[in-house]
Amino acid sequence: MDVRLKRAYEPATSSDGYRILIDRLWPRGVSRKRAKFDEWEGELAPSTELRQWFGHEPSRFKEFRRRYIEELRHQRPRITELRRRAREGTLTLVYSARDAEHNDAVVLAEVLRRGLSKPGKRR
Repeated sequence: MDVRLKRAYEPATSSDGYRILIDRLWPRGVSRKRAKFDEWEGELAPSTELRQWFGHEPSRFKEFRRRYIEELRHQRPRITELRRRAREGTLTLVYSARDAEHNDAVVLAEVLRRGLSKPGKRR
C-alpha cells in the first residue's frame, strides 16, 4: 500500500499518483491549476470544532488523533475506497498544515495503512 503525504505548497509531481486534498479549507495562495488535485475530500477532514480545538498544538496531538479517528469511523465507505486506491497505486494525501508531524494527514494515512480499530481499542 503506497500512501504518501505532501504539503499543498510543494509542487505536484508525476510520482504523487492520485492526489487528494484532505483539508476542509482550500490552501491559501494555491491556484486550482497549480494544485493539480484529482479530488478534494473536505468531508474527510476533522470537524471544524475539532480543528479549532486542536489549533495545531503538538501537546494536544494525542487527544486530537483519538478524536479524529472517532470522526473517521463515520467515513468507513470512503476509507475503504481510498485503501483500495492505495493498493492499486500511489495515493498522496495533500494538506496545508506547516507541521508535518502533527496534522490530520498523518492520522488519516495511519488509518488507511492500518484500518480503523474497533471502538474503545487502543493502538
